[in-house]
Amino acid sequence: MSEQQGFTVWFTGLSGSGKSTIAEMLLHEFQARGLKAEILDGDVVRQNLSKGLGFSKEDRDTNIARIAFVADLLTRNGVATICCPISPYKATRDDARELIGEFVEVYVHATVDEIAANRDPKGLYKKALAGEITGFTGVDDPYEVPENPELVVDTLAESPEDSLQNVLKKLAELGRIDDATVLVEGDRAHSGQTDLRVTDSGNVKKEH
Repeated sequence: MSEQQGFTVWFTGLSGSGKSTIAEMLLHEFQARGLKAEILDGDVVRQNLSKGLGFSKEDRDTNIARIAFVADLLTRNGVATICCPISPYKATRDDARELIGEFVEVYVHATVDEIAANRDPKGLYKKALAGEITGFTGVDDPYEVPENPELVVDTLAESPEDSLQNVLKKLAELGRIDDATVLVEGDRAHSGQTDLRVTDSGNVKKEH
């Protein structure tokens, strides 16, 4: 039996772009293939590994550095690792790529206007656009779009299932998985061993 080679799939994009949704579906695909797999979701990491950090650039960089450190440990131990923090700054993403090595960057594209209009259940984008809260990524804090990601998925044009299929195709093309067949469909795609669930609005929340 050949030993599993670890790698990291790093989703980056604005809050509400769909990173966690696609990441969770991908986790189930890895598990269905019998791969050792783990997910490091931005919100969940902030509640545990990075509790106490704020949203200054220094704190955001520290949060990403911690996620990259754990992802590197998992990857070196043969785990198919999925990370889905916003990771707004190119330099910290580049640092993560250099540290981890076996790194597949996926840019999840959606616009602030679309998210504010249709994917903003807490109204945070509307408050940021109105100037009621500050330091919000994509509004008054920068999001640096990846220049050369391995893949771009456009959640304005694609369903989560379409985006998942594109991720699987890219991973198969890169030799990370054997084939791009979708193995997990329906409700099972959004349930299982993670504590993330898809809401009626299509967003992902952490169940308590």
